[in-house]
Amino acid sequence: MVRGVQVIARLNIGGPALHVANLTRGLNPARFETLLVTGQIGPGEGDMSDLARDLNWQVIPEMGREISPLADAVTLIKLWGLMRRYRPHIVHTHTAKAGAVGRVAARLAGVPVVLHTFHGHTFRGYWGAFGSRMAVVTERALAHLADRLIAVSARVRDELIEFGIAPPEKIISIPLGLDLAPFAQVKRTPGGAPVVGIVGRLAPIKNHALFLETARRMIADGFPGRFMVVGDGELRGELEKSAADLGDRITFTGWRRDLPEVYLQLSVVVNTSLNEGTPVALIEAMAAGVPVVATDVGGVSDVVRHSETGWLAPSGDAAALAESVKAALRAGEPIAARARTEALERFSQQRLFKEMEKVYDSLMEETSNSKLQTPKFKAGF
Repeated sequence: MVRGVQVIARLNIGGPALHVANLTRGLNPARFETLLVTGQIGPGEGDMSDLARDLNWQVIPEMGREISPLADAVTLIKLWGLMRRYRPHIVHTHTAKAGAVGRVAARLAGVPVVLHTFHGHTFRGYWGAFGSRMAVVTERALAHLADRLIAVSARVRDELIEFGIAPPEKIISIPLGLDLAPFAQVKRTPGGAPVVGIVGRLAPIKNHALFLETARRMIADGFPGRFMVVGDGELRGELEKSAADLGDRITFTGWRRDLPEVYLQLSVVVNTSLNEGTPVALIEAMAAGVPVVATDVGGVSDVVRHSETGWLAPSGDAAALAESVKAALRAGEPIAARARTEALERFSQQRLFKEMEKVYDSLMEETSNSKLQTPKFKAGF
């Protein structure tokens, strides 16, 4: 039995939490015993910790999103102690904070195989020039602690190589694997006034201001429908205030867990991010048969091909985004049908499990037999 530990900073609403929970649950139980380790949800974040209810998991309260020298030091010590007791053969980290403390703890604990998944990166769009540079320098150093780095899209892999994070042969691309069955079962019936929606965290990187500007342009051009903002976060108050001029033409729903039902109400789903790894909301929308429009950033073009499975527009260009939304409203159904088929094939859970097990097996084979002779699990963390 191969013991593994999956480490993620928090199970907040978003693609990384879904991915890690699915991976922990879906690995072959006859061969893999997996422990999921998470931190605390931040203020204003949607909580998806219920995803872990049926899993073998632990919470380290000090591990969170924000940089905190004291809390991070405590997290490192707790992770090291946990790994010394559990003696995993594999530690797989996700997201920046967990990737930093998790990789260091794993190496200090003598874990034979260490991997880290980039669900995107923070080298553009998050901080200024100095902060971005420090993020690159930090990830270059941490890359030496991992046997493999995994990118969730080919574009993210290319950007990691571009920034010199690690040699190309050390970085592989494995797309997300999601439970898309609830979205594939959605039966949409066209009719009524169109509704253009955006789904995701209300955070600066998501650039909802561009969505609001696009809405204003479309209304000025005579668009008869409405707009919907699905999600919550630190910018909600600011965005609602900014959208006051749109009146009842726009609705802020907050967090919604019934997303298949949400997509039933939407005519087009828009993504306006400044940077993305793999946009889960677009994949879900595609699986539900909803036309999608997005800014061409990060790994978006690995999910959406312009005029083939959706529409892409330059980042920050409200006029181009508005025209793309209009095109999706006019001619979206055939493209949406093609996108639905592709999403269900490319982002399935079973494909993810098979690919990840193959990577784990390969790295285990590369590890010497002596490193794999680990003591038995000691009960009582």
